[in-house]
Amino acid sequence: MTPMLEARGAAVEFATRSGTIARALDGVDLSISRGEILALVGESGSGKTTLARTLMGLERATVGEVRYDGQPLDYSIRGLRAFRRKVQMVLQDASGSLNPRQAVYESVAEGVRLHKLADELGTSEAELVAKALSDAGLRPPEQLFLRYPHELSGGQRQRVLIAGALALRPELLIADEPVSSLDASIRGELLALLLRLRSDFGLGVVVVTHDLGLAWNIADRIAVMYLGRIIEQGTTEEVLGAPKHPYTKALLSVVPEMEQLEPVVLRGEIPDPTRIPGGCRFHPRCPALASGDAEEAGVAEYCTTTPLDVLPAESGHRAACHLVSAASQVE
Repeated sequence: MTPMLEARGAAVEFATRSGTIARALDGVDLSISRGEILALVGESGSGKTTLARTLMGLERATVGEVRYDGQPLDYSIRGLRAFRRKVQMVLQDASGSLNPRQAVYESVAEGVRLHKLADELGTSEAELVAKALSDAGLRPPEQLFLRYPHELSGGQRQRVLIAGALALRPELLIADEPVSSLDASIRGELLALLLRLRSDFGLGVVVVTHDLGLAWNIADRIAVMYLGRIIEQGTTEEVLGAPKHPYTKALLSVVPEMEQLEPVVLRGEIPDPTRIPGGCRFHPRCPALASGDAEEAGVAEYCTTTPLDVLPAESGHRAACHLVSAASQVE
């Protein structure tokens, strides 16, 4: 079956003020199917948001491509407008994303007007806005039409953003840290909403998050990112139930729900994308290299000198790691 949305060898580069090149994405193969919930996880600076923006057409791949329904993404104004009827993005900061001078009705109606959806569907704009707000869990919707963002709670503002996306009846939502600024009870409600949207409308969702606990509760599949690449991917049960990559293991070890794991403290921070380390890009921080496990397996030199291939998008539990490769050969 053709994936709904996919990246093929996608790389995104930016020139810095000093003239050096930052590789925010450095070769990504990823596919998303209809009705699937995929979580992109990793620390800040891993490339998650850049990948989400590239999938959305907000950034254009310097190398590689994004494909929708098997066809390369059309970056013309007309092409992107048609694409964004099908794929919508929900941003992290609802307070910053909503116009404080615009009532809820106007915020949700913007996309409907831009795409002339009321005429296309033969219904009224107000009915489309009301349905979108209702689908986002804001009921009765008419009571919110004339309210402004400052009059709403954080959870309500996030639901208004989701309603604005749902008004266009998309096939896929890309949600960038959609619940990071909300308290636990509201987070749970919004995660339940995303699951219900998938159940009721067959909506696919890409969730960008640093929270593996969130990914565990909502995602069908997980892609772990580090310094511009996906370094492990598979089903949620595979990646979080039996992680292969030392980076994934370290991230998982500090999730409160995973009390049985010994916490792993990673040294330092993700390197500057203008200076990607040679060999495995994770090796300067790798616990397996520091502990001597890589040396014992005979791969320590490879870790520091030999780059790893881009993980393919095909199904299956895969990790880009010399230690993992050595272990699989032994098996």
